[in-house]
Amino acid sequence: MLNYVLIFSALNETKFHFNSMAKNNETENNAINLIGIGTEITGDINSNGDIRIDGTLTGNLITKGKVVIGETGKVKGEISCKNSDVSGTVEGKLIVSQLLSLKVTARVNGEMQTNKLAIEPGSKFTGNCNMSEEITIHEPPKQTFKREFKPEEEQKTN
Repeated sequence: MLNYVLIFSALNETKFHFNSMAKNNETENNAINLIGIGTEITGDINSNGDIRIDGTLTGNLITKGKVVIGETGKVKGEISCKNSDVSGTVEGKLIVSQLLSLKVTARVNGEMQTNKLAIEPGSKFTGNCNMSEEITIHEPPKQTFKREFKPEEEQKTN
Protein backbone atom coordinates (compact mmCIF):
# COMPACT_ATOMS: atom_id res chain seq x y z
CA MET A 1 0.00 0.00 0.00
CA LEU A 2 1.38 3.41 -0.96
CA ASN A 3 0.36 6.66 0.78
CA TYR A 4 0.80 10.11 -0.79
CA VAL A 5 0.88 13.33 1.18
CA LEU A 6 1.10 16.66 -0.62
CA ILE A 7 1.90 19.83 1.33
CA PHE A 8 1.84 23.38 -0.05
CA SER A 9 3.42 26.29 1.80
CA ALA A 10 2.62 29.98 1.52
CA LEU A 11 5.44 30.24 -1.02
CA ASN A 12 4.22 27.36 -3.23
CA GLU A 13 7.05 25.17 -1.98
CA THR A 14 6.02 21.61 -2.56
CA LYS A 15 7.15 18.54 -0.65
CA PHE A 16 6.29 15.00 -1.62
CA HIS A 17 6.50 12.23 0.96
CA PHE A 18 6.24 8.64 -0.24
CA ASN A 19 5.74 5.90 2.33
CA SER A 20 5.39 2.24 1.45
CA MET A 21 5.33 -1.07 3.26
CA ALA A 22 8.94 -1.65 2.18
CA LYS A 23 10.01 1.32 4.38
CA ASN A 24 10.97 3.37 1.34
CA ASN A 25 10.91 7.00 2.53
CA GLU A 26 11.85 9.72 0.07
CA THR A 27 11.56 13.49 0.34
CA GLU A 28 12.02 15.69 -2.69
CA ASN A 29 12.62 19.36 -1.97
CA ASN A 30 14.62 21.28 -4.53
CA ALA A 31 12.16 24.14 -4.94
CA ILE A 32 13.31 27.73 -5.21
CA ASN A 33 10.86 30.09 -3.55
CA LEU A 34 10.30 33.60 -4.91
CA ILE A 35 8.69 36.64 -3.36
CA GLY A 36 8.33 38.84 -6.43
CA ILE A 37 8.35 42.60 -6.93
CA GLY A 38 5.15 44.15 -5.57
CA THR A 39 4.45 41.21 -3.25
CA GLU A 40 4.17 42.02 0.45
CA ILE A 41 4.16 39.27 3.07
CA THR A 42 3.55 39.82 6.77
CA GLY A 43 4.37 36.81 8.93
CA ASP A 44 7.04 34.21 9.51
CA ILE A 45 8.38 31.88 6.80
CA ASN A 46 9.99 28.49 7.43
CA SER A 47 11.56 26.61 4.52
CA ASN A 48 14.13 23.98 3.62
CA GLY A 49 14.86 25.41 0.16
CA ASP A 50 16.42 28.55 -1.26
CA ILE A 51 14.45 31.80 -1.19
CA ARG A 52 14.73 34.93 -3.33
CA ILE A 53 13.05 38.12 -2.12
CA ASP A 54 12.37 40.94 -4.58
CA GLY A 55 9.26 42.10 -2.71
CA THR A 56 8.71 42.93 0.96
CA LEU A 57 8.75 40.62 3.98
CA THR A 58 7.77 41.84 7.43
CA GLY A 59 8.52 38.92 9.72
CA ASN A 60 11.11 36.25 10.39
CA LEU A 61 12.61 33.90 7.82
CA ILE A 62 14.21 30.56 8.71
CA THR A 63 15.64 28.31 6.00
CA LYS A 64 18.32 25.66 5.67
CA GLY A 65 19.11 27.01 2.21
CA LYS A 66 20.30 30.26 0.68
CA VAL A 67 18.52 33.61 0.93
CA VAL A 68 18.92 36.14 -1.89
CA ILE A 69 17.54 39.62 -1.33
CA GLY A 70 17.35 41.40 -4.67
CA GLU A 71 17.83 45.14 -5.21
CA THR A 72 14.11 45.78 -4.75
CA GLY A 73 13.82 43.37 -1.81
CA LYS A 74 13.08 44.60 1.71
CA VAL A 75 13.06 42.55 4.90
CA LYS A 76 12.11 43.80 8.35
CA GLY A 77 12.74 41.00 10.85
CA GLU A 78 15.17 38.19 11.55
CA ILE A 79 16.73 36.03 8.83
CA SER A 80 18.39 32.71 9.70
CA CYS A 81 19.96 30.73 6.85
CA LYS A 82 22.99 28.86 5.49
CA ASN A 83 24.21 31.49 2.94
CA SER A 84 22.90 34.90 1.90
CA ASP A 85 23.46 37.47 -0.84
CA VAL A 86 22.01 40.88 0.03
CA SER A 87 21.48 43.53 -2.65
CA GLY A 88 18.38 45.10 -1.08
CA THR A 89 17.42 46.38 2.37
CA VAL A 90 17.44 44.48 5.66
CA GLU A 91 16.27 45.97 8.93
CA GLY A 92 16.78 43.49 11.77
CA LYS A 93 19.04 40.53 12.41
CA LEU A 94 20.94 38.32 9.93
CA ILE A 95 22.16 34.93 11.17
CA VAL A 96 24.15 33.17 8.44
CA SER A 97 25.97 29.93 9.26
CA GLN A 98 28.39 30.13 6.31
CA LEU A 99 28.85 33.10 3.91
CA LEU A 100 27.08 36.47 4.03
CA SER A 101 27.67 38.70 0.98
CA LEU A 102 26.68 42.36 1.00
CA LYS A 103 26.48 43.57 -2.59
CA VAL A 104 27.08 47.18 -3.75
CA THR A 105 23.39 48.16 -3.37
CA ALA A 106 22.91 46.47 0.03
CA ARG A 107 21.55 48.46 2.98
CA VAL A 108 21.64 46.64 6.34
CA ASN A 109 20.53 48.21 9.61
CA GLY A 110 20.82 45.86 12.57
CA GLU A 111 22.88 42.92 13.72
CA MET A 112 24.81 40.35 11.68
CA GLN A 113 26.15 36.98 12.85
CA THR A 114 28.12 34.97 10.32
CA ASN A 115 31.09 32.69 9.78
CA LYS A 116 32.39 34.55 6.69
CA LEU A 117 31.57 38.07 5.46
CA ALA A 118 32.10 39.62 2.01
CA ILE A 119 31.34 43.33 1.64
CA GLU A 120 31.44 45.09 -1.73
CA PRO A 121 32.49 48.76 -1.82
CA GLY A 122 29.36 50.94 -1.78
CA SER A 123 27.24 48.71 0.45
CA LYS A 124 26.07 50.26 3.73
CA PHE A 125 25.88 48.59 7.11
CA THR A 126 24.85 50.17 10.41
CA GLY A 127 24.90 47.99 13.52
CA ASN A 128 26.92 45.17 15.03
CA CYS A 129 28.69 42.23 13.43
CA ASN A 130 29.75 39.05 15.21
CA MET A 131 31.94 36.63 13.24
CA SER A 132 32.34 33.11 14.56
CA GLU A 133 32.73 29.59 13.21
CA GLU A 134 29.99 28.38 15.54
CA ILE A 135 26.93 30.06 14.01
CA THR A 136 23.86 27.81 13.99
CA ILE A 137 20.65 28.26 12.05
CA HIS A 138 17.57 28.60 14.21
CA GLU A 139 15.09 25.76 13.94
CA PRO A 140 11.50 26.76 13.29
CA PRO A 141 9.24 26.24 16.29
CA LYS A 142 7.05 23.15 16.16
CA GLN A 143 3.42 24.17 16.01
CA THR A 144 0.75 22.02 17.51
CA PHE A 145 -2.91 22.62 16.95
CA LYS A 146 -5.41 21.64 19.58
CA ARG A 147 -9.09 21.26 18.78
CA GLU A 148 -11.64 20.48 21.39
CA PHE A 149 -14.75 18.47 20.61
CA LYS A 150 -17.88 18.64 22.72
CA PRO A 151 -19.92 15.50 23.31
CA GLU A 152 -23.14 15.31 21.27
CA GLU A 153 -25.33 15.87 24.32
CA GLU A 154 -23.47 19.07 25.19
CA GLN A 155 -23.74 20.36 21.60
CA LYS A 156 -27.51 19.83 21.57
CA THR A 157 -28.00 21.82 24.78
CA ASN A 158 -25.93 24.79 23.58
